[in-house]
Amino acid sequence: MNGAVQSIFRFVVLGAVIGIMPIRGDSLSAEDWAQFRGPNATGIAAESTNPPIRFSPDENLLWSADLGKGVACPVIADGRCFVTTMTSAGKFAVLAFDAATGHQLWTKEYDLTDVKLPEITSPNEHASSTPASDGKRVFVHFSTIGLIALDAKTGDELWRHELPVPFYLMGWGAANSPIIYDDMVIFNLDDDLASYLIALDSESGSIRWKVERPEMLGGYAVPVLCTANGRTDIVVAGSGKMKGYDPASGKELWTCNSLLRTIMTTPVVHEDRIYITVQSFGDTNRLLKSALLEWRDTNQDGKLARDELESAFHEKFDQGDHNKDGFLVDDEIDDAFQAKTNRVGGGNIIQAIRGGGTGDVTDTHIIFNLDHQTPSNIASPLAHDGRLLMVKKGGLSAAFDLNDGTTLWMKKRINNFGNYYASPIAAGDRIYVPGENGVIVVLKGGADVEILAKNDLGDSIVATPAIANNRIYVRSLHKLYCFSEEK
Repeated sequence: MNGAVQSIFRFVVLGAVIGIMPIRGDSLSAEDWAQFRGPNATGIAAESTNPPIRFSPDENLLWSADLGKGVACPVIADGRCFVTTMTSAGKFAVLAFDAATGHQLWTKEYDLTDVKLPEITSPNEHASSTPASDGKRVFVHFSTIGLIALDAKTGDELWRHELPVPFYLMGWGAANSPIIYDDMVIFNLDDDLASYLIALDSESGSIRWKVERPEMLGGYAVPVLCTANGRTDIVVAGSGKMKGYDPASGKELWTCNSLLRTIMTTPVVHEDRIYITVQSFGDTNRLLKSALLEWRDTNQDGKLARDELESAFHEKFDQGDHNKDGFLVDDEIDDAFQAKTNRVGGGNIIQAIRGGGTGDVTDTHIIFNLDHQTPSNIASPLAHDGRLLMVKKGGLSAAFDLNDGTTLWMKKRINNFGNYYASPIAAGDRIYVPGENGVIVVLKGGADVEILAKNDLGDSIVATPAIANNRIYVRSLHKLYCFSEEK
């Protein structure tokens, strides 16, 4: 578990009011990347201007560590790098490393050998929730444990808040990640059983508020913050609807009823605008029942039997079984699992929505709504240098003007064929696009696709990398790398 750490310890001296004391390789004012996709999930490291362009296990490697399996992203806070994994011994582990040297600071393990873990579908893994940290604490979600808070210095558990085990009709498995706002941990979990948005006190773990989201199907959007008209809202994308919530109370402030059935991507916020790209398989008439008959009708008889679904869904099944014959057919399927107030289907959209609204803003706050075949169904977009960039399966890229959605380029290849689950990130004029095949393409930010480098790590990459202090941290399926031009 400790892995091969390829560096030596370094120390710096900090002058403080109370005297002189040694600290870790990064100072307290060092750049952080403290949650999924960095500051407000933008994927942009604002302070790093010169992370490495070329890197591999043999080039510009500052340190590395062997891990178990996992797809959670690494995060950086107060000079520490946090990551989660599943060990070969069946334990869920949270690990902390010195972000500059790779020295392993602590490991916190949870023995799950006697726990029945929920179903997951590749490329998902059980260690899938990206941690969030305020520098003092690390917050992590695990499907059968709930939300836990660990001491960032020691790894000691500070509190645990049990949450219902999530269930997904398609067997995708949990992959939802918390964020931190002020003194609260905000966590959204949209599953196919009982979706909710919850805020916990970051110090005690007590509930500040909880909001049910009964119209939502399984989805993975991380909450983002949008400040508009002098007000900061928590914004969550879900089935059919993007919603804004009051951070103090959890009260729903607005809804934009313009999204599609399945939301895998996370929105990005630029100024007072929220941008989202969605690919939900099928056309607008493809409701949930079409997917369920394709994936859960094991004998392909055109109807769902009770025993074709997990027992967790049997209550919903019974509610939809209007004639009580033990089968769900036609509209009974949607009546059981998809809210009548939110019967949305599939498609492809690219949208910009203005924040700060009140009530139903569907007709007033959509800045542009593009119907394109370009979005990825998992990799989130990048709003960078006036452009909304996205990359999808096959290594196809597209970019649109942030102001009006004008097409800047369409379906241009970045010369790395394959799947894209991790999201693009940026620092300075460099854009990093990780492929599932282990190749990270580095693009030069600009008005066209210009490839600066292709870096092959030799292991699957599903987790979005992190950038801090001109270092890029990459979590492959089995390893953690830190690349830098430092000597």
